[in-house]
Amino acid sequence: MTNNIVKKDQEIIIVTGSAGFIASCLVQQLNNAGIANIVLVDDFGVEQKRKNWESKQFITTIERLSLFDWLAEVQPKVNMFLHIGARTDTTEFNYAVHETLNVQYSQDVWKYCTVNSVPLIYASSAATYGDGHLGYNDDHAIVSKLQPLNPYGVSKNEFDKWALDQAFTKHQQPPYWAGLKFFNVYGPNEYHKGRMASVIFHSFNQIQNQGFVKLFKSHKPEYKDGEQLRDFVYVKDVIAVISWMMQNMLSGKWLTANNGLYNLGTGKARSFYDLAKATFAAINQSTNIQFIDMPTDIRDKYQYFTEANMQKLKQAGYNQPFYSLEEGVDDYVRNYLVNGKYF
Repeated sequence: MTNNIVKKDQEIIIVTGSAGFIASCLVQQLNNAGIANIVLVDDFGVEQKRKNWESKQFITTIERLSLFDWLAEVQPKVNMFLHIGARTDTTEFNYAVHETLNVQYSQDVWKYCTVNSVPLIYASSAATYGDGHLGYNDDHAIVSKLQPLNPYGVSKNEFDKWALDQAFTKHQQPPYWAGLKFFNVYGPNEYHKGRMASVIFHSFNQIQNQGFVKLFKSHKPEYKDGEQLRDFVYVKDVIAVISWMMQNMLSGKWLTANNGLYNLGTGKARSFYDLAKATFAAINQSTNIQFIDMPTDIRDKYQYFTEANMQKLKQAGYNQPFYSLEEGVDDYVRNYLVNGKYF
């Protein structure tokens, strides 16, 4: 950890959301690659998030709402903008909250990167796909037709639509950019997320405290209890993809024709039952699952199936294998949750 003053024209990488789950893991990934000229951006007043970022190597921290004033005043040389921060609470139904943080703030990031020719990678979400009736293809042609099920998903899709319009209609875009539609990401550094933490996190804690895991009953006849399917992707794969994209952009190997939206999942849907079973296996216990009613406030906005079509990312050149559900859960539980460790 450092907290130095950034000088004019100093080369930096900006990471928003860096006190949060995915972005704090991304900062560690950059550190592991020998990169420390990072400016962390977030709301750093949340004490539960402190351990996510305080031991990382970086230049300084900037409060989220002060970022653009700081950039205008200091005028650093931003080499890369990794915009991972967002309001991600799917149970927050006040759209104005999502609009401010997920749409307007992201538009400001885009405009800054466009004017200053800064490569941009930003976090979108599989929540944009809604109930999945149009499939899970990261095809730009369907973005305007998508109908997300909650205000969070709406806000992410509204920015995606705006970005595509800026890039391909108005031709006002960063030199290189990618919007990543994260599917169900799990892994270390989500201790602070409470209700919104991954099912693996909750399952592990339920096993420790009660000896069994509670899963939602199905409220659709075509799905058995616990057989709801999601594309669960380990955070270590997510940050590997972001790092790969960043290095390609910084080295000029990223083609402008590759600018656009990308799914980021494994490409293989798995059941919540499989996930719970893998969690038990990681701590050498036999599977014990109880089914409970789904909360009524999310029942009609619940995705029963998600599976990322990953062809586009492969065509862009990413060919690394992804963790299987069992491999990812085993690593997460044994190497982080059991000991309360951070990445």
